This record gives sequence, C-alpha cells and structure tokens, in this order.
Amino acid sequence: MKKEFNFQPSAFLPIRDTSVLDHCRSIKREEMEYTNAHGFSVRVVPDPTLLLVADVFERIRKSDEENTHLTMIFPNQWPDVYKSIAFLCNQHNISCRNVDAFAMDEWADENGNVAPLTYGAGLGYSFRKHFYGNFREDLRPSIEHWHVLTTENVNDYSKIIEEVGNGGADMCYSASGWPGHIAFIDPQTKEFAANSLDEFLTLGSRIVTQHPLTIAENSLFSPMGAAGDVYAVPPRAATIGPRDIAHARDHFEMHNITFIGGDSWQRMISRVILYGPVSMDCPSSILQLFKGTCYVSEQIAKPFTGWVCGQDVYTVK
Repeated sequence: MKKEFNFQPSAFLPIRDTSVLDHCRSIKREEMEYTNAHGFSVRVVPDPTLLLVADVFERIRKSDEENTHLTMIFPNQWPDVYKSIAFLCNQHNISCRNVDAFAMDEWADENGNVAPLTYGAGLGYSFRKHFYGNFREDLRPSIEHWHVLTTENVNDYSKIIEEVGNGGADMCYSASGWPGHIAFIDPQTKEFAANSLDEFLTLGSRIVTQHPLTIAENSLFSPMGAAGDVYAVPPRAATIGPRDIAHARDHFEMHNITFIGGDSWQRMISRVILYGPVSMDCPSSILQLFKGTCYVSEQIAKPFTGWVCGQDVYTVK
C-alpha cells in the first residue's frame, strides 16, 4: 500500500506553513478571480503582457491629450514591451512630455555600489535604451524624466518619486519573483527588517542583499545568459521599498512567466501571493492591501500535477 511521505519545507524558504501551501495549491481555476475590499482584483487572461502595453499606452495618450502629469514605476527587463509602447506612441504621435518614468530596481555589487548605465546587463541601461531610446526625439521629455537608481540617489529615490508624483506614483507596474518579491524587496532581507507590517510599509528605497531564490531566478534570464549561471548575478541590488508600493495610487501586477512547454517557477508563488496571508514573508502579498489588478495568464492558472496524498496527480481541475 502506498503511503504519504510528510516533511517540512527547507528552513531557508520564507513560507513554511504547510496548511497555507496546501490551500494555495488547491485553488481551482474557477475560484481564482476576485475583488477584495481594498479594490485589489485578480483576473485570468490569455496574455497579461498585451494588456500592459495597452495600459501604458492609454495612460500616456491620456496625459498628452489632457496635458496632465503622469508618474509611473516600471519593472525590468522588458525590452520588447517597452519597444512596443514606444512604437505605438511614435505611430500615433503621442507625446511623453508629461511623463516621469521610474525604474524600480538595479544591480549592486557586494559593497553596495550600484551598476552604472554603461553596464550592458544593467536594468537602468535597458530601461533607458529600450524604452526612452525608442521614442521619437520630438515626443520624449528630457532624459532626466526617465529615472534610474544610482549609488548617489538610492537612499533618496523614494523621496524623489513622492516629490515628482505628488505623494507617490500614479501607477506601479510589477511582476513578482520566485521568493515572492516585488522589485528587490525580498523576504528575510535584513535591510527590510521590521517589527510589524505597518512598519514594513513605511520603508523606502535602499541597497539590499538578494535572497538565494532571487539569484537563482535571475540566472535564468537572458541578461545573465539564460544558463543558470548564478555566478553572473550580482549579489546585491538597489530597489524601491514597500513605501513606494503603498503610496502608488494604482497597481498593475503580471503573473505570466513560463518556459517552453508551460513549465514555470511562478505558478506556485503566484498562488501564495494572491491567496495566502498578507505578510512580510511574501512581500508581493502587500498588493492585496491596495487598489490594483493582478493579471494571471491561463498558463499560470493551470492546475498543479505531482505526487500528493497517495495520488499521482492533484485532484484540482
């Protein structure tokens, strides 16, 4: 007779409550969509990336047409997305003159020196080259409106966002990482240690030490060779803080990272973020506290398979 083999998750993992994990695994496709009391919604769609392009373009178009200021925070690296937004603005003669765009993070070395804009794998390098650099010259603002983190401004970056954005960004775009991070706001990071969730939400931009899962995740992306080369990933990072998420007036989160065949490390952490408790141990879960939408791809919404409770596959359909 086959028997279950029970164990506790590894000690370095930030979420280890098996009842929470079992609940998140059990969420069915038809149960995934909701809107909570804070105005945070989950929607399952074919391709969240297409919606991101449309959302950014429409906000820039509106700011141009109504001559209103627009402050947005962006994740990296999304070169094809940013090229597409620029292409649409160029095609329709939409000016970005009212836009202030902020990159949410950047690499840093072991001593806390932020990667320069000359670093080809840098997040700021990509943000300015593929996004700002693809707008027609007559449609883009001065380069100072495309903000990136540096060694000089990292500790004041949250203040800059608030000053430019009249208290915070109009929109924060994000895509959560393997340990449940948002930007480089990782769990178990000493630089973001807090005694309570309320205190955590007040913490602004800073240099942080990356969680091991964050380093593993980034070794799979093209700037680091897409080869699992964890040695090519800088050990530290400059990042916005929970305060910048809390002060943003709207949020657009994407869960759609998959590989050929549909495999994805994001499928489980997506469920923990969206259906687990709001916790510093899963920083992206704070999105549940604010107005916004998380768009989950059909691939990420697929049921789990594996060995559990004496069955060869989960019973979730």
